[in-house]
Amino acid sequence: MLDNSLTENERMLRALVRDFADHELAPRAQEVDEKEEFSWENWTGMSKLGLTGIGIEPTYGGTEGGYRQVAITAEEVARGDASASVSLIAHLSLGTSTIYRFGNDEQKRKFIPDLASGKKIAAWALTEPGGGSDAASLQTTAVMREGTYFLKGSKVFITNGDVADHIVVFATIDRSQGYKGVCAFIVPSNSPGLEVIPQHGKLGMKGSSTAELVFEDCPVSADNLLGEEGRGFRYAMEILDSSRIVIAAQCVGIGQSALESAVHYAQLRETFGKPIAHHQGIQFTLADMATAVHAARTVTMQAATLKDEGKPFINEASIAKLMASEMCVSVTSQSLQIHGGSGYFKETGIERLFRDARVTTIYEGTSEVQRLLIARQLLAQYPI
Repeated sequence: MLDNSLTENERMLRALVRDFADHELAPRAQEVDEKEEFSWENWTGMSKLGLTGIGIEPTYGGTEGGYRQVAITAEEVARGDASASVSLIAHLSLGTSTIYRFGNDEQKRKFIPDLASGKKIAAWALTEPGGGSDAASLQTTAVMREGTYFLKGSKVFITNGDVADHIVVFATIDRSQGYKGVCAFIVPSNSPGLEVIPQHGKLGMKGSSTAELVFEDCPVSADNLLGEEGRGFRYAMEILDSSRIVIAAQCVGIGQSALESAVHYAQLRETFGKPIAHHQGIQFTLADMATAVHAARTVTMQAATLKDEGKPFINEASIAKLMASEMCVSVTSQSLQIHGGSGYFKETGIERLFRDARVTTIYEGTSEVQRLLIARQLLAQYPI
């Protein structure tokens, strides 16, 4: 990231997180990936630095900042270990942010301080087995009986699902109403009627925990309803609009890591009597990779700036998410190609980056969904 695009405080934040990523996250990344387990050591480190509360006002135990600061943090954490960034993003820009933005004062006082400090972990449960990109067709129901909601249904691919203390769950009170029947609830992970089933066997991001959540008449106090009945889907979409900026920043971090590894390897590996970095073909590839990473970062920070300034940003967020995730997949592939046969093995770490990158074009709005959103905005802007 170019220093001239950052304020002094942002440069200090970047330096702080980068140092942590270089000395704490990166050295453990391979081991965390192989164990396929949530790293409490990584989580404790991020919490101590205040990263779990960035964007939350100090009144609720946070460390302030806006989406630019969250994006800087997400990029640098992902540069060290993409799995750690997944856990942080699900906690901060999805779960905690939903409570912070749409909860009432009592809910925020009750839940946010422990979440912002990292003492508690949040998860965000929207995706269902038959849903995917069709997020409005929720099958999980919430039925009110004697002042208590009872949830019935299941959620899948929930990041932090088996380590979270509080889960923001989206369910419908009336399927016939479509998205207008969806509500959002804060559900304690120890609630009766909630079964948490860890999901293993992922291609990448193995150091982040993923779980299926099964609700069987799971009671939720009416006090834990977020906002108004029937507005849950709107809340979810608003959160995703913002979180796409953070996912884009994560992609930039993964791409930056792959680029740096390729540059380093190209200067060490020799063929035909000289480092491969001296071959024009390799130089062209490195230049293309650097250009793609820089462009994605620029677009991402522009979207974050618009969000922080209260200006329209949704289209820019979709462009950033699409551009950065596609870049992430491409650049990690190019880096692996530069590493040649050695890149295909674990020792270089490139095969892990290659695997981690693949999901970024899928979660929090697939590339196809982003293209639809961008195209609709374009067609509306230039009507015939």
